[in-house]
Amino acid sequence: MPSRPPKAPDEPVATDEWGRVGRSRQSLNHVVADELRKAILAGRFKPGDRLPEPQLAEIFGVSRNPIREALQVLSNEGLVEISRGRGARIPEVMPDEFLEMIELRADLEGLNARNAARHCTPETRSLIEGLLAEGNAALASDDMAALERANARYHRELWPLGRNRYLTEFLGSLRDRTFWLVSTKAKVRADVSWREHARVLEAILSGDEALAGRLATEHVSQVGQSLVNDLSFERKTSD
Repeated sequence: MPSRPPKAPDEPVATDEWGRVGRSRQSLNHVVADELRKAILAGRFKPGDRLPEPQLAEIFGVSRNPIREALQVLSNEGLVEISRGRGARIPEVMPDEFLEMIELRADLEGLNARNAARHCTPETRSLIEGLLAEGNAALASDDMAALERANARYHRELWPLGRNRYLTEFLGSLRDRTFWLVSTKAKVRADVSWREHARVLEAILSGDEALAGRLATEHVSQVGQSLVNDLSFERKTSD
């Protein structure tokens, strides 16, 4: 697992690499959980990696209690797996489990896109038009880094437009559980993803609920199935 030299005991902060854990009103375990979550989603840990409490405590410059509480928070979110006697680790997602999550996310993304088309306001239109301009400009200039940012912004901006906070929260949870695999392939198909995202956004602008929902569902389903195929192949070749 990633490591850094330990901080002094009287300095309860994370290293610069991890982001600082300051003294604030927010409980320390939640601050540590936030930083550890960012590290997991950034790909610093891989499926199967163990998360020993002593090493994490040393990295973050805190006692083991906040680490233990933070790991429990992440376990509740599905990002960490805790086994009695074996400690915490990053869970390994099997192809069938991943497919189940993708199927659910595809349906929910479709529902959210339909809702967004139904509730399209002038403010929503302005936001979507700006996002389309950003992504299309990146595509035209073959700027892959900008395309990746536009693709990430697509989900961040679109979910709240469905005006269902529970749906937004659940979609975020599903994204976190599958992010490690999706992110490894995102750069390979950033241009394809943007074209599909743009079609969803255009359908929302037109107010076509059925089309927006269908396109959003198809996009997630196709990406998910491709990733499941890759994951199944990788497991076969490693056996």
